[in-house]
Amino acid sequence: MTEGPVLLVTGGSRGIGAATARLAAKRGWRVLVNYATNEAAAQSVADDIARDGGTAHIVQGDTGTEDGIASIFAALDSRFGRIDGLVNNAGVVDQTARVEEFSRERLDRMFAINVIGKIRCASEAVKRMSTKHGARGGSIVNISSMAAVLGSGGQYVDYAASKGAVDTFTIGLSREVATEGIRVNAIRPGIIDTDIHASGGLPNRATDLAPIVPMQRPGTAQEIADAVLYLLSPEASYVTGALLNVSGGR
Repeated sequence: MTEGPVLLVTGGSRGIGAATARLAAKRGWRVLVNYATNEAAAQSVADDIARDGGTAHIVQGDTGTEDGIASIFAALDSRFGRIDGLVNNAGVVDQTARVEEFSRERLDRMFAINVIGKIRCASEAVKRMSTKHGARGGSIVNISSMAAVLGSGGQYVDYAASKGAVDTFTIGLSREVATEGIRVNAIRPGIIDTDIHASGGLPNRATDLAPIVPMQRPGTAQEIADAVLYLLSPEASYVTGALLNVSGGR
């Protein structure tokens, strides 16, 4: 596996990011697992990959800051010297609130990580992937949300708006780099049973909302990872600019 393609997973220490990193390693990718604060969790993911015979390293970096992004890509360059895939996963929610209760600080944090950070990470990846820059091409998968379609009124309208921006960015970038060997797609997870709900103050949200999902259950991080790996794979060679709903029909 030492010569396998290289994948950067932002926000790779938990939930969808961790599941994606583990599955990618099983499929032969060498993985750089990014984390913002929880080094132990990121190291646990890398250790799991190593035990299964894969290659993984961890790198600290807050994708909501320029210093954090610079650290991530400096580590990528020094460890691997290339990038073949980017899973633009790092993201945040906040406490449930109505729009008139949002502070400027909340909005700045939300959009710095969920939108600007994703755009900047994709920008750095394109510099290292594009045939225009002498590279081999690659694949970018942005993690969006069904919230972009549903709006999340009364809970996370700012989060939904940030994911709507991710969808638009995905389509625009896909068309910009379509002739440069880079495919750009997005996954829209629905209600997924991960601990991100706890950070929004609703730890039981996934199970509580299961009755409104046509399949009558929340999804799993592994099910999202399966979809991500499809979009990264050669089987998706004619897929770009796609927004794939993985939402149990919701």
